[in-house]
Amino acid sequence: MKTQRISLIFLAIFVFSGVAVYFKSCQKPASTESAPVEDVAITLNPAPDFKADSAFAYVKAQVDFGPRVPNTKAHKACGDYLVAKLKQFGCEVISQDFVATKYDGTKMNARNIIGSINPSAPKRILLTAHWDSRSVADKDTKDKNSPIDGANDGGSGVGVLLELARTIQQATQKPNVGVDIIFFDVEDHGEPEDYKGEHKPESWGLGSQYWAAHKHKENYTAYYGILLDMVGGKGAVFPHEGTSMQYAPMIVRNIWDIASRLGYSTTFIDADGGGLTDDHTAVNDVGKIQMIDIVELHPNSPETFWKYHHTHGDNLSNIDKNTLKAVGQTVLSTLYQE
Repeated sequence: MKTQRISLIFLAIFVFSGVAVYFKSCQKPASTESAPVEDVAITLNPAPDFKADSAFAYVKAQVDFGPRVPNTKAHKACGDYLVAKLKQFGCEVISQDFVATKYDGTKMNARNIIGSINPSAPKRILLTAHWDSRSVADKDTKDKNSPIDGANDGGSGVGVLLELARTIQQATQKPNVGVDIIFFDVEDHGEPEDYKGEHKPESWGLGSQYWAAHKHKENYTAYYGILLDMVGGKGAVFPHEGTSMQYAPMIVRNIWDIASRLGYSTTFIDADGGGLTDDHTAVNDVGKIQMIDIVELHPNSPETFWKYHHTHGDNLSNIDKNTLKAVGQTVLSTLYQE
């Protein structure tokens, strides 16, 4: 509720370099006359500048491999690229190989990719995105059985997290917490729109389901987690996703408060969105880690998702650097307030 927001200001002081927030403070008057109102400037923790051009380049690099559909050369090559980039950025990297079963019984060779920054730090923040792309364009009007580029649905979240890892590596001042980046595989291979059989929520997010039940380190936990999904679309808005509000409302409000202080209140909107089954579902339910989902939703529109969701319009031409910047700077600044 809005009446609770003021208390969050003191729980999470968020901003990037050079920004200050001003609060009105009233001193107790010595008489019945009105006391003067004094402006008190609170300088917030600085964070490095997030480079949207660089994040965009990482999105393009993924798309250039072709659709990242399991059991294809493009999928393997892109996975190898992601491992190499995380290592280049100083991360401790673990590849979690497994075989996933698609809704139709197809076996998919899959790989979750984990990169850890400051792996010895006891307090950890978990950042995730999925790196696979959908094998069909089931919401399109043509070539419905062909795979999509997945520039936004998959590529954008990964691009933001790669740039975040690079930025932290090069920063003089590091965050006070450890950061674990997980690129989940086989998120986007649930039933097509026109599938005649039963549509099961558990057919989606297979990589996060596997990781939640088989964590990369025994007894692994994190203070909280952030999932990025479709975070690069032109004119994107991110309302409070419903499942996130169910499991971690304080985390949602804190992060949206950061975004507002950074000037992104028209992107991170103060509105309720629908609840989703996404990679954060298994992390919350099975992994027992509070994780929220930053995902483009349009709660007041007949089309809930981004307009190019699961179509061939999900390509590089519809990625907006301004959206990548808003998300990347907000998440990066969040880390520097811990």
